Amino acid sequence: MAEIEIGVLPPSAWIGAYPNLSTLSREVSAWQKRRNRARCTIEWSFTRQDADRKLRRHYVSELTC
Repeated sequence: MAEIEIGVLPPSAWIGAYPNLSTLSREVSAWQKRRNRARCTIEWSFTRQDADRKLRRHYVSELTC
């Protein structure tokens, strides 16, 4: 989720576009408040079933004691 939000940040919010970190922080905070007021959402396309298929090899199938 974080990567998606970073991906939609306008290029002007990237490091180097503002003279200092506090200005960047204020601008990103204002952008975030606007997105929250607009109730922007993320439309997920990766389902639980997709995760099960893709990550199956990482699951522990049975415990051995």
